[in-house]
Amino acid sequence: MSRIDYSVWDHIEVSDDEDDTHPNIDTPSLFRWRHQARVERMEDFQKRGEDMNKTLGETRRKLAEAQKKVQELTISKTDDAKAELSKALSEEKKLKKEEREQEKKMVEHNRDEKRMPWNVDTLSKDGFSKSIVNKVPENVEETEEQKEQKHKTFVEKYEKEIKHFGMMRRWDDSQKYLSDNPHLVCEETANYLVIMCIDIEVEEKHALMEQVAHQTIVMQFILELAKSLKVDPRGCFRQFFSKIKTADQQYQDAFNDELESFKTRVRGRAKIRIEKAMKEYEEEERQKRIGPGGLDPVEVYETLPQEMKNCFDEKDIGMLQEVISKMDPTEAKIHMKRCIDSGLWVPNSRVDDGEEKGDEKEDDATYEEVKQEQEETKKE
Repeated sequence: MSRIDYSVWDHIEVSDDEDDTHPNIDTPSLFRWRHQARVERMEDFQKRGEDMNKTLGETRRKLAEAQKKVQELTISKTDDAKAELSKALSEEKKLKKEEREQEKKMVEHNRDEKRMPWNVDTLSKDGFSKSIVNKVPENVEETEEQKEQKHKTFVEKYEKEIKHFGMMRRWDDSQKYLSDNPHLVCEETANYLVIMCIDIEVEEKHALMEQVAHQTIVMQFILELAKSLKVDPRGCFRQFFSKIKTADQQYQDAFNDELESFKTRVRGRAKIRIEKAMKEYEEEERQKRIGPGGLDPVEVYETLPQEMKNCFDEKDIGMLQEVISKMDPTEAKIHMKRCIDSGLWVPNSRVDDGEEKGDEKEDDATYEEVKQEQEETKKE
C-alpha cells in the first residue's frame, strides 16, 4: 500500500476552502469562485514582481549610461564638459538612489513570496517560488578572439579602477566601491586580478600578492553566486557581502579554503614563469658566447682535461703547448679544434691598436706546430 506524506499539508493554505458554509449554498461553485480569486491574486502578485524587475532593469541601464557619461566628461578638458559634469553627477546620484529604493522593494517582494502559504496551485507550479530578479538572458557563445579583444578593451579602459579594487582590504570599502563602479563586477576584472597576482608574486612582493588574491576570490565568489542564481553579477554582489559579513562559518570556511588554494596556484605559476625567464636569459647569454664554430666556450671549457683548464686559467701558451705535447695526438686535435670553434683559442689574434703581438708567429701556428711535432715523434 502506498504511504501518503501528510507533513506537506502543514504548509497548504486551507482557510479559504474549509470554513463552514450554509447547506443551501452550492459548495463546488463556491470552491471555484474562491479558487479563481486566489489565482487572480497570485497572478497580480507575480505581475507586480515582473513590473518591479523591469523598472529596476531600466534604472540600471540608465545608471550605467550616466556613469559612462560622467567618466567621459571627467576625462574631457573642454569648458562645456566641465559645465555638464555637475549635471551628470547629479543625475548619477539620483539614479543610484532610485536603484537602492527599487532593490529594497524587490527584496521585500521576494520575502513576501517566500512567506506565502502553499496551496494546490503553487504545489503544482514549479516556478512560482523562484525569484525572477535580474534574470540573465542566454548569451551567444563568444569565440576566443572575441573574448581576448573584449578583455583587452575593458582593461585599457578600467585598469586603474581594477587595481584600486585589488588593493582594498575591508568588506565595506569593497562593497561601496563596487556600488559606485558596478561595471567592474564581471569576468574581465576577475581575469585581470589573477594575472596581477602572478605578476606581483614574480616580483617577490608576497604580502601584496596575498591582498590582491583576497580581492580576486571576492570577485570570483560574486560571479559564482550570480551564476548559481542565474542573475546579472551587478545585481547580486550586495548579497555576497551581506552573507560573508554575517559570519556564516561554513561560507567563511569555503571562502578561506578557496583563497588558500588560489594563493598556492599563484605561487606555482609564478615559479614556472621565473624558471622559464631564467632559462631564456641563460640561453640568450649562451648565444652571446657562441664561438665561430658554433660551440659554447663555457661548455667546452668544462669538458677539457684539468691540465688544459689550468693553462687557460693561467693564460700560459707555453704551458698549453707542453700539455698538448704529452697528450695523445688524436685527443689533442679534438680538444684544440673545440677550443677554436668555441673561441677559447683565437688564431691570428691581434692587440687592440692593430699591432701584432711580439710572439705572434709562435702563437698563431701553435696548433699546427704541435700537430707536426706529435706526428714526427710518432714516426720516430
